Amino acid sequence: MSLTNLLRREFKYRYFNATLILIGVNVLVFALNALLPVSRVILALIPDLVVNQHWLWQPFSYMFVHANFQHLLFNMLGLFFFGTVVERKIGSNEFLLFYLLTGFLAGLFSLFAFLLMGMGGVPLVGASGAIYAVLFAFAVISPRAMIYIWGIIPVRAPILVLAFTALAIGSQVLGFGGNVAHLTHLAGFGFAALYFPIRHNVNPFRRLLIR
Repeated sequence: MSLTNLLRREFKYRYFNATLILIGVNVLVFALNALLPVSRVILALIPDLVVNQHWLWQPFSYMFVHANFQHLLFNMLGLFFFGTVVERKIGSNEFLLFYLLTGFLAGLFSLFAFLLMGMGGVPLVGASGAIYAVLFAFAVISPRAMIYIWGIIPVRAPILVLAFTALAIGSQVLGFGGNVAHLTHLAGFGFAALYFPIRHNVNPFRRLLIR
């Protein structure tokens, strides 16, 4: 079997509510962090610990750690609303692969970016990288879908992706939102954009331009 065939080998379609399982894991980790604060240090992504202490699980585990309840709530709402649609379309196994892989790669990208910027002691937490990837997937799968900002303002999914991308780039360049990992968000979009052609031989940008 060639590498291309291996990368594009499809899972048998199954649906078992992986989105709710992921939400449950995030809630359990949040409770663990509250009960045992040292677990937050162990599970967050702290580049110096990855490099010097070889805590190699952190580029994966960070996506289940959240700074506070509001951080957890908004991320889980995004995962629920967008993830449910994506999961039903591509199946639970494919969705889990997509979510965990893009989240891990966004963490790995952030690890090297933080080290290059001299931010080795800065912790990175949150599922945002993976959730931005899920938002991108939602827009690719449902390019005509309308999302209502604050329940009022209708915005097409691809326009929302473009707006979030511009906001993340602008905030990173201008230094706004210092506690927000804009590079991780952008990495989530970027790895999601790579996932579709590599895994499914689909050009996501053609899909995003459908009117």
